[in-house]
Amino acid sequence: MSDVGSDEFDDERSKLGEYEGDRNEAGERHGVGKAVLPNGDVYQGRYEKGSRHGQGTYFFKNGARYVGDYWQNKKHGQGAFYYPDGSKYEGSWVEDLRHGHGVYTYPNRDTYDGEWLHHVRHGQGAYHYSETGSVYKGSWVNGEMQSAGEYIYSNHRYKGNFVKNAPHGLGKYMFNTGCEQHGEYHQAEQDRAEDELGELASPAARKWIPTYVTGLTL
Repeated sequence: MSDVGSDEFDDERSKLGEYEGDRNEAGERHGVGKAVLPNGDVYQGRYEKGSRHGQGTYFFKNGARYVGDYWQNKKHGQGAFYYPDGSKYEGSWVEDLRHGHGVYTYPNRDTYDGEWLHHVRHGQGAYHYSETGSVYKGSWVNGEMQSAGEYIYSNHRYKGNFVKNAPHGLGKYMFNTGCEQHGEYHQAEQDRAEDELGELASPAARKWIPTYVTGLTL
């Protein structure tokens, strides 16, 4: 007969939910088990000294699901998160945040394959636009296209510098025929005013000024 009183288990159930599985000598959840939390979420997987630790699957009441590694109750390591809107993230986690390399598939079927920092796109990565088939490859800073990058289209590509998701400064268009058009993007006065107000400038309104063409043959 257990020396742990039933009142203690009732108190644990009210705080941590119902649990079925292994325990250690101290009575902590330890090993493999399944827990139904008070909010309706369900976790099934490994525990260590009372915390989710190791491989496990967490089912959220709102329909989301996480399958992967845990470390002291936090998503940490490699794992896949399936969101209620149909999007998903597969990759590295650090203390419940997308961090490191991972692939995010958005509800509109766009995908981002690259580096993450504190839950946002940051570092080197490629964003594929499902509707147009175009791809951006390059640098990201705090979720925005920033610094050196490249837009790849079906019959040409643009390579240059980017600021706040838009091409800016020197760059070049490279066509599949071998022709290259060099030039520079300038920010229109209207966009400059929008930037001062803290709003995102429209990439379409940036003005492209060509300077010279190379590889042109008749």
